[in-house]
Amino acid sequence: MPVLQAPDDLLNLREELRRREAAFARSTTIITVGAGTCGIAAGAREVLTAFEKSLAKHHIDAVLRTVGCIGFCAKEPLLDIRQGGGGQVFYGNVSPDMVERIVVEHVMKGHVVREWALGRLGADDAPDRSRA
Repeated sequence: MPVLQAPDDLLNLREELRRREAAFARSTTIITVGAGTCGIAAGAREVLTAFEKSLAKHHIDAVLRTVGCIGFCAKEPLLDIRQGGGGQVFYGNVSPDMVERIVVEHVMKGHVVREWALGRLGADDAPDRSRA
């Protein structure tokens, strides 16, 4: 890490990190599983394990991460998927049995599994070739 000697150095470093993060998000699939207490009680660990296995099986290089409580406990386990810097798609009440279909249809093919999706943010930007 560079030595910061002036306030402008910190501002420049912040901007550089923001540029890197934006470039990373544009080129990567990010799958986030809610793993707060409510998520874990509803099976988030098992869902996470199922994602690890499915992504490895299909040789998919995606970022699989956990966060704490997402805030919609009645729909746990919750997850969101972001691809290529587009919008987020949220899935709720996800079970390990659902993971393979989500990986194949959504992650690999870009088709939202509509019957399991809770909603989307940035829907205009989110990939969904199923509308075509």
